Amino acid sequence: MFYHIKELQYNAKPSQPDPVYAKKLQEILGGQFGEISVMMQYLFQGFNCRAEAKYRDMILDIGTEEIAHVEMIATMIAQLLDGAPANAQEEAAAQNPAVAAVLGGMNPQHAIVSGLGATATDSVGYPWNARYMIASGNLLADFRANLNAESQGRLQVVRLYESTTDPGVRDMLSFLIARDTMHQNQWMAAIEELEQTQKPIVPSTFPQELEKQEVSYAFMNFSKGEESAQGRWANGQSIDQQANFEYIAKPEAMGQVPQLQQAPAYIHNSPMPGMNPPALDQANYDQPGPIM
Repeated sequence: MFYHIKELQYNAKPSQPDPVYAKKLQEILGGQFGEISVMMQYLFQGFNCRAEAKYRDMILDIGTEEIAHVEMIATMIAQLLDGAPANAQEEAAAQNPAVAAVLGGMNPQHAIVSGLGATATDSVGYPWNARYMIASGNLLADFRANLNAESQGRLQVVRLYESTTDPGVRDMLSFLIARDTMHQNQWMAAIEELEQTQKPIVPSTFPQELEKQEVSYAFMNFSKGEESAQGRWANGQSIDQQANFEYIAKPEAMGQVPQLQQAPAYIHNSPMPGMNPPALDQANYDQPGPIM
């Protein structure tokens, strides 16, 4: 059960309208690493969690907080759009808010579609979609995805902070930046805890003897130069402590030369050199195609 209270988690009060900045702010609302993404990602991870109760509770705690962040940013966007378009660019624009929106650089859908409100889209109007979210059921894999989401999200909020001088907007963004600091620490702590009870390679439950272990710890140089040989990933003990890294300066091909068979006649591919494509008689065309 969810329970809504009227007060926002933190203030979302711009000092003045700014419809162009409202367009930019859409990125941390409906973008790939925006608040809608992490909200949905954490909620579905929590809903589907079959692990120890403390993990489900923690995931739903942060997922519910992200609902509050969505509300905060949507409220900020709506207030930034108050009075928009802020200035008439020319006589025609003064009589047509949509024209003024385009000329002024704001998102015209804020005037046409949402009635000066936030939309579930990114900063260029691309709609949010569920493919942005990850909820695999493997907590270590999911928590690493969560750490990436919070890292990218905090980076974007910081960039938006740098692109405005509005003290009210900066105040809200400073709160979100601080919460992203906590959330990155939270996921790192959870990852560390999980790695103490299982191998760090996901999934840890797959028998390693079934993989091609000859290449399990080999770093292969597939580019000109050997600067990559100096990295931690190419020397010393592997992170999972199961072997030592090996550096292969000139990896060799280990597979066969691909040779595909001639496609059936009904596919109408180009014939292979030296081969005549099998003929199709009228009876073939009287029957439905096998792949249609």
